Amino acid sequence: MTYKILLIEDDNNISTFITTILDANGYEPLLARNGKEAMALVSSSCPDLVLLDMGLPDMDGMKILQFIRQWSSLPVIVVSARTRERDKVEALDAGADDYITKPFGSSELLARIRTALRHANPSNHDSGPYSSTFVCGDFSIDYDKHRVKVGEKEIHLTQSEYKMVSLLCQNAGKVLTYDFISKQIWGPYNCEDNQKLRVNMANIRRKIEPNPAVPEYIFTEVGVGYRMRDY
Repeated sequence: MTYKILLIEDDNNISTFITTILDANGYEPLLARNGKEAMALVSSSCPDLVLLDMGLPDMDGMKILQFIRQWSSLPVIVVSARTRERDKVEALDAGADDYITKPFGSSELLARIRTALRHANPSNHDSGPYSSTFVCGDFSIDYDKHRVKVGEKEIHLTQSEYKMVSLLCQNAGKVLTYDFISKQIWGPYNCEDNQKLRVNMANIRRKIEPNPAVPEYIFTEVGVGYRMRDY
């Protein structure tokens, strides 16, 4: 599985430059050329990270940043020609994870992306503050490699399934509500009907649980949500 990165940029030269870099380094780039497209894609495509230009043709990038932060902790790196300290502080205070000013080099961009993705994957508290893995019994997840295993068997999950499992592991021991999980995975406009969530969870359990009818790893809190075992 590869990280999906949404680039929100209206300049053709810059968008071509960045998407080429992302593609060449194993990322899956998505492109939105204005705010309207960006809001639709960030809600529907489940990106792992957003690269956000502030100067868009139909709205200021701050509106998109505020929109994302209403419902998600999705990593957002601002990529902007605005170099004033005030602009940087405003974006960071509004929830941006990082701020890169144009022009920039490909190595710097990739390093910032790696850092933001690493920070977006909280570690298992038993594995040290900077661990990239979570281990619980025979179950393990490697956030950096997007790899899930039960024992020595590698489990193949869809993008949505992986995001659900990763989210639960990052909050192991906590009950996450159906609504919270749905918004984190599919965005704020996801239908309130939890059928999609239940179908994905049923598929996950068939893949990771020895007996899906008697879960050992992911438990259902009836009428509330799901909880990942933390020991």
